[in-house]
Order: sequence, then structure tokens, then C-alpha cells
Amino acid sequence: MHSVHMDELDLNLLAVFDALFRERSVTQAAHALGMTQSATSHAVNRLRAFFDDPLFVKTKEGMTPTRKAESLRASVLDVMATVRQDILAAARFDPAAARRVFTLCMTDMGELVFLPPLLKQLRTLAPGCSVRTLQVPVEQIESLLGSGEADLAIGSIRAVPEGLFQQRLFLHSFVTVLHRDNPVPGPRLSPQEFEAMPQIAVSLTGHTAEAYDNVVEQQGLQRKIAVTTPHFLTVPFLIKHNPELVATVPLELARAFDEYGFLRTIEVPFSLPPFALHQHWHPRFHKDPAIVWLRELIKSMFENYPDVVFREPALAGGTGVDGGLRV
Repeated sequence: MHSVHMDELDLNLLAVFDALFRERSVTQAAHALGMTQSATSHAVNRLRAFFDDPLFVKTKEGMTPTRKAESLRASVLDVMATVRQDILAAARFDPAAARRVFTLCMTDMGELVFLPPLLKQLRTLAPGCSVRTLQVPVEQIESLLGSGEADLAIGSIRAVPEGLFQQRLFLHSFVTVLHRDNPVPGPRLSPQEFEAMPQIAVSLTGHTAEAYDNVVEQQGLQRKIAVTTPHFLTVPFLIKHNPELVATVPLELARAFDEYGFLRTIEVPFSLPPFALHQHWHPRFHKDPAIVWLRELIKSMFENYPDVVFREPALAGGTGVDGGLRV
């Protein structure tokens, strides 16, 4: 490549290319980069002139990459990863001055449990930063984290790819929630009563056999499933209009449901293993100062989390990383 031509390309343009490839929208790319829309559009025009290709074409699906842009994607991603790990990692992340969108993979349960305290912290410590959440199939999480389209995945993710780092945040248990008008006496059902009651199963895939709460079946019990849903947040409203239904959910979710006022919580009638929630990230961004700061913030939010069923002490040095790759 001619040296004069090389001078026309800078890393800011590659960052715009990367953001537009992920967002498929000039407006959203500008927001993710902390730039104005006009400045982002100008950068896109410079990229088009440099590569002599439209790169992104407006369609009903958004700004769709051309074949040329598709062929450049891997190289641009490698360059951006090198910048983040080897160059920006040497710089200090200043949350008070930063303008950035943090993207998190989580379920609607994760949004209910994690987002309120995280948003409160960000508004205080990093007012120029915002959060975007994605709910995606487990098999897509590694590629999203590896490409930089997501910064962290938070929650209870089963069958996590071995190539990801993971850090335990806290442990708690399952409880059963039911309508306050449900005539069940006492604080606990018998296994026989539990099996006889119509129940809600939560499955992110829509298949009962892969239900989030199928730990119940692992205890040798057979539930009478009345409805299967991929959304945790529908549980209280299904029970509100069908008071005979019950659901077995993570403890922290049941606590959040308390605010609705028409549910009560009872113990499950059998022993279930503790329920672990983690944050996960890709090795490519292990040293990214912004993501390191975010991980530490999230970890600190749950250091003294109250009323958990069980909690292991943090590892020496406060890394608290277990499973998968280790810090």
C-alpha cells in the first residue's frame, strides 16, 4: 500500500468500521463510540473513499455490510483487539470522563437482579457510560464476547465454553412462589403436594427438557407442567391470573417478585444444590482497562451480598475466578 494512501487511514476509522459492523446503524454506532452522528457519517465516507467501496449499504435490515466489508471484518477485529490489549491496556480507564456503551449478555432475570444496582453505580461513577443488554442463545455467547459485540455475559450460564474466563459473583438457592390466595398451608409443601400442583417452567429454548429449573426433575420428581415460557418476568403475571399455578425460581428473583404484593415464597420440598451466578468474558479482552473496571465494579457490588445460602471466600488477591480459564 502506498505510504501516502496509508496516511489517510487512522485507528478512529477502524473503530467506526467495527462499531458500524456490530450495530448496523450509524446512529447506534455513534452512540457506542461517543461520537456525533455527523462525525460518524463523515468517518464512514472516509472509509468508503479509502477502500473504494460502499462498505455498508442501507437496507430494511439496517446498514448491511458489502462483500468487501465482510472480507475486512476479521482483520479489523484483530487490529482492534491488539489495540485494546497491548496499547489501551497500558492506559488507565477514567470512568468519570469515559463515554462508552457497555454491552451485557443476560436474561430478563439478570436484568431484574443485576441492572438496577449496576445502573445506579454507573450513574454515579461513570455518568457518560450506558448499558445495553442482549438476550441470546448460549451457543452465541462466545462469538459475541470474542468479537467485542458484548463485553460480559452475566448469570447462570450452563455449558459455558471452556475458552471463557468466569468469576463467581454469589450463590443462592431455589424457592417456590405461589399466589397469596393459594390455599397451601404452612411454609413448605410435601413432595406429593408439589408434584400434584400445576406449574410454570422457564426454558430459554422453549423445550421443557431444557428448562432453567429442571433441577427439580433431577431430584426424581415429576412435575405437572401447565405452561412453559422463555421469560422469567411473565411468571408473576401468569400466577396473578391463574392463582393455582406455582413456580420454582432462584431466590433473588423471588425477592424481586415480592414488590408485586400478591405472591408469597415457600421452601422447596426437597434439597437442591446452591445456584451460582457468574460473570464471563473473553481472553481477547482480559486486559481491556474499561472491561477490567466494569468487572471489578460488578464483583464489588456483590462482595457483601446479604442472605445468600452459601458463599466461598474470594481467592487470594481478590480475583475470585473459578472454572474455565483462570486469571
